Amino acid sequence: MNSICKMPLSELCKNIQNKDLKVREVVQAYLDRIDETEQSLGALLNINREEALEQAEDMDKIGPDQKKPLWGVPAVIKDVLATSGITTTCASKMLKDFVPFYDADCVRRLKNAGALILGKSNMDEFAMGSSTENSAFFPTRNPWNPEKVPGGSSGGSAASVAAYQCPFALGTDTGGSIRQPASFCGLVGLKPTYGRVSRFGLVAYGSSLDQAGPLTRTVRDAALVMQEIAGQDPKDSTSAPEDVPDYLEALSESEDLKGMKLGVPEEYWSEGLSAEVEEKCKQVLDLARDLGAEVKPVKLPYSPYSIAAYYIIVMAEASSNLARYDGVRYGWRDSSVSDLIEMYTKNRSQAFGNEVQRRIILGTYVLSSGYYDAYYKKAAQARRLIREDFLGALSECDLLCAPVTPSTAFNLGEKIQDPLQMYLTDVFTNSLNLTGLPGLSLPAGLGGESGMPVGIQFFGPNFGEKLLLKAGHVLEENLPDLPEPQGI
Repeated sequence: MNSICKMPLSELCKNIQNKDLKVREVVQAYLDRIDETEQSLGALLNINREEALEQAEDMDKIGPDQKKPLWGVPAVIKDVLATSGITTTCASKMLKDFVPFYDADCVRRLKNAGALILGKSNMDEFAMGSSTENSAFFPTRNPWNPEKVPGGSSGGSAASVAAYQCPFALGTDTGGSIRQPASFCGLVGLKPTYGRVSRFGLVAYGSSLDQAGPLTRTVRDAALVMQEIAGQDPKDSTSAPEDVPDYLEALSESEDLKGMKLGVPEEYWSEGLSAEVEEKCKQVLDLARDLGAEVKPVKLPYSPYSIAAYYIIVMAEASSNLARYDGVRYGWRDSSVSDLIEMYTKNRSQAFGNEVQRRIILGTYVLSSGYYDAYYKKAAQARRLIREDFLGALSECDLLCAPVTPSTAFNLGEKIQDPLQMYLTDVFTNSLNLTGLPGLSLPAGLGGESGMPVGIQFFGPNFGEKLLLKAGHVLEENLPDLPEPQGI
């Protein structure tokens, strides 16, 4: 493997800006790595090879722009984010030929910072899944072990970064879809506060839950990407009018955690948590104590209701958002139909996968007359109580911490035929999306039994990304480095 591919994003940016590396040299190194690994990995749906090389040559002629921190750096974008002139399929037959004429706001910001789009990553169709096995095209494999899933729905983005196909990638987190694959693949994953990163150009799954964020190999790299993609966007009515702080500054503010209070929700450390995950996460808590943090138990009494509330709300929103895909205005269309009803039936039943159809049906059911009050209204009420739990705990603590998932990455095919078991893999992550608060997934080490990565997550207050990055960086500096994945 070319040594360029192993460089952290921050180091790569520095080398390009200092002219120690040419942009074309960097892009070619990652393309070579993709050629070496992609056949066994299946992380990418689109490789933007020719255009990336052409852009790289043009950038080398101009020379580095000091005002653009990501100048010449290749990025992989989850295929749910619109990219101008590059197919955006959401890993679905419904959009297999869709080429947007505009960029998602976070993609536009990356380009303005000098980044190049290297490719679009595989995902669960319309971001509905926890393993990247629900893609309409092919599953993605975990770089640590090809028999394991990389997580989902941002599994392609996570696998691509973990396999050194790119220095960073963008994913989206609706119920844990950045943090869970980050945990399974040994990466840092940041789910921003709702409204911190614009949702313009993000193909909607759950509009009140979706947030784009970075998947990186280090906390510093996550801060560097967040610095560029965060900010208010007038095209997104839910975008927050909050100033963007200096995230990189936070990393140099302290070498320890003295004065910080970490809350440990009892509900996340209970039955169902595997021994190897519990062991590694408790080691991180012990390290936090050694670094001066006060670690105290807290309670989130309504969190056991989060998975039920989450799936009712997200399926209802999915049912509404996906109603537009009818093959009339856009989307795949069956050419053999003879009447209107047959057209709608064939277009949606043939172009949507089983999981997407399942969620549309359930979402329509909970919104229907006679069931709205019994299901959707109750879920919305539970959501408010869950948020109040989190805000109450965070009034006593600076951050909360918990395992990301109950176990390490599971085998391909293990849960795909049992939707309820698949939904339970998000049991520790989806509560945060209901609250709109930010979260950071950090590698805690390798499980003693499985040898697979274990992740620990931290929950912060509204717009508390700076504090999350600070704590994550201090812990990362004192944790042993993970070895390179050996599965590909």
